[in-house]
Amino acid sequence: MASIVAQCHYIFGLRTGVVNNICYFDEQTVIFPCGNNCVRYNIDQRWQRFIPGTEKSQGMQALAISANRRYLAVSERGEKGTITVYDLQHEQSRKRKVLSGGEVPVLEFVSMAFSPDSKYLIGQAGAPDWTLFYWMWEKQKVMASVKTTGTTNPINQVSFNPQDNTQICVSGNGVFKLFRYAEGALKQSNFLKLESQNFLSHTWMSEERVIAGTETGRLLVFESGDLRWEMSVTTKPATQEADRQLERRKPEEAKSEGAAPARMPRVTAITSYSKGFACSAGPGTVCLFEKTEEKDNYRKTREIRIPADPCSNEPSHAEQQEMVTLCISPSEETLVTSTDRGQLYSITLSSAEMSKGEQAHFEFLSHSFHSNIITGLSICIRKPLIATCSLDHSVRIWNFETNVLELHKEFQEEAFSVALHPSGLFILVGFSDKLRLMNLLIDDVRTFKEFTVRGCRECVFSHGGHMFAAVNGNLIHIYSSTTFDNLLNLKGHNGKVRAIVWSTDDSRLVSCGMDGAVYEWNTLNSKRESESVLKSCSYTGVTISPDAKTIFAVGTDCTLKEIQDCQILREVAADDVAYTTIAMSRSGRMLFAGTSIGTVRAIKYPLSTQKDWIEYQAHSGAVTKMVITFDDQYLLTVSEDGCLLIWKIIDKEGRGLKRDKDITYAEEILITKSDLEEKNQIMMELKTRVEELKMENEYQLRLKDMNYNEKIKDLSEKFVQEIESLKTKNQVLKMEKEKQELSHQEVMREVVEKHSREQQDFESTSNQKLMLEYEKYQELQLKSQLMQEGYERQLQAMEDSKGRALEELTLFYETKLQEKMLMLGQCQDESRQQVREFEESKKQMEEDGDREIQDIRIKYERKLRVEKEINLRLKGETGVMRKKFSSLQKDIDDRNVEIEKLRVEQQKLRGVIKSLEKDILGLKKEIQERDETIQDKEKRIYDLKKKNQELEKFKFVLDYKIKELKKQIEPRENDIKEMKEQIQEMEGELDQVHKRNTQLELNITELRLKLKATDKEMHKETQRVRDVEALVRRFKTDLHNCVGFIQEPKRLKDSIRELYDHYIQRSDVVDIVGVDADIQREYSRQREHLERNVASLKRKLAKDTEVHRTDNVKIMKENVSLIKEMNDLRRELRLLRTQVHDYKSQMGISKKKVSSSDLTALTSVEGRGLVTRLNFEEEAERIIQLQRVEIQRLKMQMQGQGQGQYQSLRPPSSSTKLPVLTT
Repeated sequence: MASIVAQCHYIFGLRTGVVNNICYFDEQTVIFPCGNNCVRYNIDQRWQRFIPGTEKSQGMQALAISANRRYLAVSERGEKGTITVYDLQHEQSRKRKVLSGGEVPVLEFVSMAFSPDSKYLIGQAGAPDWTLFYWMWEKQKVMASVKTTGTTNPINQVSFNPQDNTQICVSGNGVFKLFRYAEGALKQSNFLKLESQNFLSHTWMSEERVIAGTETGRLLVFESGDLRWEMSVTTKPATQEADRQLERRKPEEAKSEGAAPARMPRVTAITSYSKGFACSAGPGTVCLFEKTEEKDNYRKTREIRIPADPCSNEPSHAEQQEMVTLCISPSEETLVTSTDRGQLYSITLSSAEMSKGEQAHFEFLSHSFHSNIITGLSICIRKPLIATCSLDHSVRIWNFETNVLELHKEFQEEAFSVALHPSGLFILVGFSDKLRLMNLLIDDVRTFKEFTVRGCRECVFSHGGHMFAAVNGNLIHIYSSTTFDNLLNLKGHNGKVRAIVWSTDDSRLVSCGMDGAVYEWNTLNSKRESESVLKSCSYTGVTISPDAKTIFAVGTDCTLKEIQDCQILREVAADDVAYTTIAMSRSGRMLFAGTSIGTVRAIKYPLSTQKDWIEYQAHSGAVTKMVITFDDQYLLTVSEDGCLLIWKIIDKEGRGLKRDKDITYAEEILITKSDLEEKNQIMMELKTRVEELKMENEYQLRLKDMNYNEKIKDLSEKFVQEIESLKTKNQVLKMEKEKQELSHQEVMREVVEKHSREQQDFESTSNQKLMLEYEKYQELQLKSQLMQEGYERQLQAMEDSKGRALEELTLFYETKLQEKMLMLGQCQDESRQQVREFEESKKQMEEDGDREIQDIRIKYERKLRVEKEINLRLKGETGVMRKKFSSLQKDIDDRNVEIEKLRVEQQKLRGVIKSLEKDILGLKKEIQERDETIQDKEKRIYDLKKKNQELEKFKFVLDYKIKELKKQIEPRENDIKEMKEQIQEMEGELDQVHKRNTQLELNITELRLKLKATDKEMHKETQRVRDVEALVRRFKTDLHNCVGFIQEPKRLKDSIRELYDHYIQRSDVVDIVGVDADIQREYSRQREHLERNVASLKRKLAKDTEVHRTDNVKIMKENVSLIKEMNDLRRELRLLRTQVHDYKSQMGISKKKVSSSDLTALTSVEGRGLVTRLNFEEEAERIIQLQRVEIQRLKMQMQGQGQGQYQSLRPPSSSTKLPVLTT
């Protein structure tokens, strides 16, 4: 065998079409199918472990994990459908058991489930039988099986009751059944007609409750097998009566209900958790429902959506994905979902978006995967990058060292081929219209050159990167990577070229095609160096050895061919499996091939005629491309299933291969100048923003520190006080404890004494009882001895009688034996006499026989001659008959073949008859059970009818009472309406009065404030005038004294100087110059002071208005009470009028003779209620007039004060200023 093996290292993709295709193993690990493997993926550490599928299987159909998360069941399709159970606790996930349908032919199992204790497993077989199997899987024993549906109604899901191993739920198109395992069989426990509903999924919420989702977006809740209520995933729950049952619904209602929500989203997946359940609600949407306290209903609390894909040309396409499976982690922290386009999404249920109530969105669990056939695969030399393209219009760049998706971009057209430049900075992609050369930027793939090569199915860069080859049908174009010139056009293939490969030195190019030709081209002069043509084989893959001497090709004839010098040296058969692609390592020591069934083979090299290879389970579709990395460390394969597998190439001891030289991968990337400048600008803006945020945060931190220090001081003082109070409480409690200990000791002493006395009394009584019991024991022992002796005597007597009976029987049978011996002697004598008589008769018969034989011989000799003559005649006839016989034999053989066919059909029909008989028996059982249920329901209907009759009687009585009460209520309601209208009118008038009052109060307060301010200014000005007048008087007296020295100039001069020094200071000269500016500033200061006073007064006014409003409310309440009194008086008035009318009718007195005193007495009562309202209006009018007069007076006063203030604020005239004294 080959010394080199491949080990599955990492895988990108998800296999679609598998039921329940994702499940949690633990909080960090999920399990999902990919290719023909099950992957255990650790979300945090990003490692993978693999469980390979079985050989010759046609693919996985369903997954199921046990409740204890130890076992994984995998259903696989094949000639015989199987279920394989793996032990996940084993490091390599060891295979435990393989289950099948036994004698029942089963192609596949479409759904599975483990029991709550993980000991049992159910599996739903597919069409046409749709049989449900119930296994004790550890013993591979089928406990029971049952046919769940007909051929036209497929089953979508089966599940166990989470609390009961024996109850099973089955749902499908028009099918919702509950089965219970009892007495070695599965029996249906509910009978509902739900042909109009297509149940796509269901989940158990409790031991009795199941929620099922339908194709029309409805959620149906079943309890104990009966439909309780239903709701839509797009609206709030619509509850129904608890005893509603589906059998009572009319067919028309069922049809209308089924037709109305036809446009509703499909509930394709549903799962339960402790708070409620999660279900899909159409494309790209998952809804969370939580249980409410009232009536055990559920309400929708959150919608989670798949976000738009920014890398796509149509971002909304990602939102149109249909959910296939929903799974919640064991701690209920994370929700994971898989879609019909092979993507995995997750969301943390305790995330910020979920808690804030914002729109929540899923995130990729690991990366975005391809959702269609991968058509191209390529690697480079300078970077650990992988490029893939697919029919899903996308190109993806992967990193096989870090196992991450580096770049992803979608285009308008399908991508057929891809090629990475050896530097890892450029990429070629072949589309239906053009071949595009693109730059791999840091976050984008941008086109910078297009070539007119339509539908390019293959393109490859040379190892030096200076050229690339592109295929267009049966032509091969070679372009320069630097000048982009078309250097060569290689013509020679008659069919489409399927694969091309460069030699190590780029001097040769090998191509193969559908025409069965393998050509080797010289890339310098475009000449064909060698060729090998085999028209019976369409080649699909080709590779070349490092020395460029040997070519390996694979095709549709299921062989691997080694070609040298235009000759096929060896052909290795592939066991009826077609090879699709082939790859050889750079060292020339390894050869790998991919097959049409998705497996990968490591083939021993040099090739041998024997089948010497190792086969690995890889993909679920044909391998489309295969590449080995430049350092021979990894093998890369892609397939029609949309998966990319990375294989680690190792030796048999599990060690990696030695590299010829260590390759250091480049870290450089391409980025455009505009992008770099934009990013630098953004970085500068972000840096400035960060600095601002730092300053702001430091300021906020200082404020918080101050606040917290104050709080700490307050808390420390508070806690010190509490500690002191607790210390005092502790002292008090210690004192109480000591007191209680003393009291408890006294009580304990008393209790101990009491118990000791009771113990002594109990011991004495128990001793007496023991003595009595001992005496009884002695008596019983004597009785037992006497009984034993009596029984022994009886036994002895029975043995004596037995011996006597035996002696009598032996004597009887001995006498009989002697009689029989005498009879035997007589019979022997008779038999000897008969023998002698027989021998004499024998002799006579022999003599007679000899004579008869002689006569017969003569007779038959005559007949023999006659027969010989007849025989000669018949020989001629037999020749004719032989021919007829051969023709008849052919007819018989044909008839036997037909008989055999009929026998096979008969066996099939018998099998069908048996299955139908089983169905008949099952249906009879169903009919019996339904009859029983019908009887129970008829009894219930009879009871309900009785209750209904009683309730109708009660209803009749209540209706009569209601009519009587309505008659009594009508006049009162009319009165209430009249009173309400009056109250509304009065309230309107009252509101208008309140508005007037508040406006007047505001005007008054403003005027009062202005008046106060003018009063203050007036007092200040009068004081200032008084001070100036006193100063002038003092100056006049001093000047008069100076005039006395008019005759003495010297003294006059000294006195004048003293006068100047006394009355005029240096600052006064400057103040006089700037007096106008000071007056202006003083005016503005006073104005600001007044504005502040006005603001404070407005606040007071708001408080006063609130007080007035409360007063008005009180007045309104008083008015309401007065209105009530008025209404009462009016009712009294009506009563009095009716009484007066009665009196008049009785006495026959006319209305004109009624005295005026009586009329005034009656009308005074009616007018009493109006006095309050008239007096109130007159009082309000009077108050308003007084306030108007007061406002007019205040306005006049304000005008006078304003004029006086203006006069006082004017600057003094220049005549009052003193001249500057000059020496």
